[in-house]
Order: sequence, then structure tokens, then C-alpha cells
Amino acid sequence: MDFPILSLLTFLPLVGVLFILLIRGDKQTVARNARRTALFVSSFVFIISLYMLYFFDETSAEFQFVEKVEWLSGLNISYHMGVDGISLFFVMLATFLTPICIIASWHAIKKRVKEYMIAFLVLETFMIGTFCALDAVLFYVFFEGVLLPMFIIIGVWGGPRRVYSAFKFFLYTLFGSVLMLVALLALYLHAGTSDIPTLMENPVVRDMQMWLWLAFFASFAVKMPMWPVHTWLPDAHVEAPTAGSVILAGVLLKMGGYGFLRFSIPMFPEATEFFTPLVMWLSVIAIIYTSLVALVQEDMKKLIAYSSVAHMGYVTLGIFTATTQGVEGGIFQMISHGIISAGLFLCVGVVYDRLHTREMSRYGGLVKNMPKYATIFMILMLGSVGLPGTSGFVGEFLTLLGAYQADTVIAALATTGVILGATYMLVLYRRVVFGEQKNKDAAAMPDVDKREFAIFIPLVLMVVWLGVAPSFVMDRVSPSVQNLLVNYNAALGREMPEVKIIKVSKAAYKAHHNTSVKEAH
Repeated sequence: MDFPILSLLTFLPLVGVLFILLIRGDKQTVARNARRTALFVSSFVFIISLYMLYFFDETSAEFQFVEKVEWLSGLNISYHMGVDGISLFFVMLATFLTPICIIASWHAIKKRVKEYMIAFLVLETFMIGTFCALDAVLFYVFFEGVLLPMFIIIGVWGGPRRVYSAFKFFLYTLFGSVLMLVALLALYLHAGTSDIPTLMENPVVRDMQMWLWLAFFASFAVKMPMWPVHTWLPDAHVEAPTAGSVILAGVLLKMGGYGFLRFSIPMFPEATEFFTPLVMWLSVIAIIYTSLVALVQEDMKKLIAYSSVAHMGYVTLGIFTATTQGVEGGIFQMISHGIISAGLFLCVGVVYDRLHTREMSRYGGLVKNMPKYATIFMILMLGSVGLPGTSGFVGEFLTLLGAYQADTVIAALATTGVILGATYMLVLYRRVVFGEQKNKDAAAMPDVDKREFAIFIPLVLMVVWLGVAPSFVMDRVSPSVQNLLVNYNAALGREMPEVKIIKVSKAAYKAHHNTSVKEAH
């Protein structure tokens, strides 16, 4: 395609911001039109991303829809955009969740609605730009830009401790990113370019790799977040408005995992191999420790926040196994978690909007007066624990399969997280949905309305569909993952079964697949 679809996806939300800034009238008119404008623009961006997905060549490992314009030509820095199988679904995740967040905020946000919608559209621009950027300087601008609107969303529309949580979130992530900026400068001065594909193909010397890897790790580990730099996340989730928690867990946490795949593994292969045992043990500790912490939580949001840290532990574990199953499982786990965690935080938001508390002890027996809510919550909860037939199962299974190939002890310890995860999620569901209705206010709460039901339906369908038909994601992710691992092993002087990626038309690919699948088996 010659059309600059990635630039349109990235900057169209800013056009919506401009329209919202021009809205005039009384308070109610401004709020109503701001909501409608934000929803229309974000929905249109999602439709354009579906167009991009349709034309994406699932047989190619190369970057597609590439746009490159000289930005700072004297410094060899360019405006370079493109997506491959690794970044494609993260862009889709951002465009998918943003309109859902805006609908979820329709009645929950009543003050400064205009500014709130502007913050979300700006956030969408930075999120999409992060996953599309193919220049390290451009990536850093988008990567850091995410902090500003998220800081404002938490600090202005959050809970009672919103200012503390917003500053904690900002300072934690900023500290790691400063180290990454120093590493980017060193990498640029050494290579003479900030072009990401060029840097991926030409790793630096081993000694330099070690220091650069640690600097990048500091940023991406905080962003995930990994244990022990995870403490900002529960506070941020608890104090953030519901939609803020959705986008934080659904998209922002995935930027760390994406950074490992785009920078750490291809650019610093020898350092990655050296530090892999450290990352794997940190991942196992995160899985077990945060699962145990989640077991003793009384606040529903905080429990789900700690579960997010545990699930991100599976992601880093899978990515650093450097196996096909592990890396693909880590990517699938990020996509699945983005959808499931979004749904779980929305479930908390539904009851919080009615009773204004997140304490599990204040609920119970909601299945009697909120049967639709109980059904939706059940499907999302089962997806979180990794029930076969849901998207959560696919990611965890592939991740553990990759871990088993790398280290059986690590895999065995990580598997205990599956049991612990099922335990705390079932405890949460039992205490909120079943049992005796001791609170009269909880017993009087109405079931989900049409607006809330419309929010949950696409999330529930995605959880089931990706669990039943994961090949939709895997077919598009696999070529890029294979290409990444081939180059990684080649840089380490290892032999890997040759993977030939032949670019053919979709029609030819499907015809060949249908006629030869039995022979291939």
C-alpha cells in the first residue's frame, strides 16, 4: 500500500482533539459533544486498523506499510514507521480498547469531561506510535509520551490517593526511561544511525551489549512491570478510574514486553543469552510471589493488579526462553491478558459505580440479582485462570512449553502459578458472586444495562474466539518470530532449523495449505 495508513492511525486521534478543543456551549453540551467526538474518532481509528489487518501479508516476516521520511537528515534520524507480525496485534489492541474505555467512561466521568476525552485521544496517539515506530528516537518520543496523559488521567480523575499514585507511576517509569535514553544515545553514537531495522541487523560488540542491555532492561522491566520494580502498579490501578486501569493493564504494560522483542533480543543477543537465567528466575519469583500476595487481598482491583504482575511473569519467561513456542506464547499471552484484564477491571467498575466500594466483603450473592453480570464475570475469570477453550490457556500453555524446553526446574516452578492463579480468581468470584447476600445495598443493585452489555460482548467474544481459533493470531505472528529467532541464533553462532519465509499471495497460500496439510502431517 502506498497510502500512509500508519500515520493516519497514529495522528487521527489528534484531529479529534482539535475538534474537541473547538467545542463551545454550556457544560452539558460540551460534555455530550466531547464524548461523542471521542467515540466517533476512536471507533473510526479502529475501523482503519481492521483495514490494515485485512491487507497485512501473513506469510511475510518483513515490516509492512512502511513509511520513511527524512526527519533530521543531518543526524541520520528519520520518521520511519512500519509493522510486522510482532507489533501488528499490539496496534490492534490499542485501537480496540480505546473506544471501549470511552464508552465505559460515559457516565462515570462527570467532571472535566472535555479534558478527559482529550487525554484519552492523546494517549491513543502515543500508544499506536510506540508500536509503529521504526526509528529509535521516534520510538522514545512515543514511548515516553504515554506517561503524560496517563499521569493526568490518574492524577485528576483517580481516587483519594490519586496524586501519590500518579507521581509514583511517573517517577518509577521515568527513572528507567532515562537510563534507556542514555543507552539510545550510546547506541546512536556507536552505529551512526537510529534506524531500528539497521540496528537489529548489526549488533554491537559484546562488552557494549552488556551495559546497553541493562539500561534497556531497567526501562522495560519497570514498564511490564517485573518483580521487584512492580510496586507502582497496584497503587496506580487502585487509584486510576476504571478506564485508566483498563488501558494501563491492556496496553501500557505490553510496551515492556514489546521492547524486549524489538530491542533487547535482536540488538543485544550475547547479553540476552548471558542475562537469561536472571530474567527467568525473576519471572518465576514474580509469578509465585505476586500470586500469593493476590490471595490475601480484600480489594478487588488490587487483586487483579497483582494478577497482572504474575501474568506478565509468564510473558518474560516465554520471551527469554528464545524458543518458538515460548516467544509466540509470550506474545499471545500479552494479547490475551490485554483483553481479559480489561474485562476484569470493567467488571470491578460496574459494581463500584453502583456501590462505591471495591471490598469483596461488601458483596456476595450477586448471581441472584445480577445473573448477566455473573455470567460475563465467569467467562473472563475462567479466561484468566487459563481454562482450555479460552485465550488464557493458549498463552500459558505455549509459554510453559517453551520454558520446559529451556529449563525443567523453571517450568515446574512456573506451573505452580497456574494453580495459585486459579485459587485467587476462584476465591474472588465465589466471594463476590456466590454466597449469602448480607448487604442489602448489594442485593438491590441492578444488572448490567445495555451500554455495559455492549462493552462486555466484544471482550467476551474475543476471549472465546482466540481460545478456540488461536491460529488467527499465530499465522501472522509466526513468520516474524521465526525471523527473530533465526537471526538471534545466527548472532550466537548456533544452528537452527532453517526457516524459509516465502512471500506469496494470500490466495496461493491458502490454496497450497488446503491441498498439502494432510501430506505435511
